[in-house]
Amino acid sequence: MENKIYNNMGSEVADGFICKPKKLDPNKPIMHFKTQLFLCDGERCSKTQKGKDLAGMLRDIIKELELHKGKNRIKISRTNCFGACRFRQVAVTFENTKVNGNLANNNIWLKNIHKYDESKWKELFLALSTNEDLSEDLYAQVPMSEIDE
Repeated sequence: MENKIYNNMGSEVADGFICKPKKLDPNKPIMHFKTQLFLCDGERCSKTQKGKDLAGMLRDIIKELELHKGKNRIKISRTNCFGACRFRQVAVTFENTKVNGNLANNNIWLKNIHKYDESKWKELFLALSTNEDLSEDLYAQVPMSEIDE
């Protein structure tokens, strides 16, 4: 007898995957998230973690805080190089402002995240979940240049 796995959206999962649906339904929406954190996982940034699975660790912290589901769900996504290597490992916040995301925290580039310990990550996730503005004093941010016109 075959063991079937179902993802959080109720779809049967394809063999060898954790959440990829076996049958694609283009009319089914993606799962709700309040905040998405994009982690640079390019060659240089990933070396700062010295072989640790940062995304996996962060997903575990989010589950511990119960922010992996519901209206304040935080999603972690790995990306390739952002081209911001001089700021060491970076992450970018994306807020779902259509529902309950905080516009002030949208598109914030956090730098030196390789220095964050577990308590700093928890502090960040709790701030994001309660729509607390991320201050540069607490979370070092990549400076953005102005457009020359």
